[in-house]
Amino acid sequence: MATRSYPTIYLASTSVYRQQLLAKLIPEFNTLKPDVDETPLIGENAEQLVKRLALAKAQAVAQGLSEGLVIGSDQVAVFNCDIIGKPHSVGNAVAQLTRFSGQSVTFLTGLALVNAQSGNAQVIVEPFNVCFRDLSDAEIKAYIEKEQPLDCAGSFKSEGLGISLFNRLSGDDPNSLVGLPLIKLNQLLLNEDVNVLLK
Repeated sequence: MATRSYPTIYLASTSVYRQQLLAKLIPEFNTLKPDVDETPLIGENAEQLVKRLALAKAQAVAQGLSEGLVIGSDQVAVFNCDIIGKPHSVGNAVAQLTRFSGQSVTFLTGLALVNAQSGNAQVIVEPFNVCFRDLSDAEIKAYIEKEQPLDCAGSFKSEGLGISLFNRLSGDDPNSLVGLPLIKLNQLLLNEDVNVLLK
């Protein structure tokens, strides 16, 4: 079967986690850092936030390009109606995991694909639920010391030792928990006539 060429793919993120995930689907792509203020708007809920930021990141990169497809993504955790972001400090990470112990937390990942040439934009929000087991203070502190998950929403790395914190995971795509739902991304690419199997 003849292979087909497709537009240059850009990832609007410098996250090594998202880069590693995208490489499973598309071996060759460019990464560019979007200049986007991630502050939530007044009255904005979690789904609206990740959807807006994913699109804003993709559009910020796309506006500087003449062609190509730009992928934007954003993720937050939601617990008891509160939006939980990246902890950025050990103290915040301890507080987040302590709060999550024995509880179920929903992670929402916004995903956008923007065609820089046509301006066409597709945006979806992918939910994923995580049920934490009962965690002791010693376990929480030991985990944070081992993996330093300070740049991860929810204070864990599910692709690493963070898996030891859970009782159960539920959702359509475990990749979304790391920050890039590949199943939905593949569908968005197919909508743009890009089939990664026929490259």
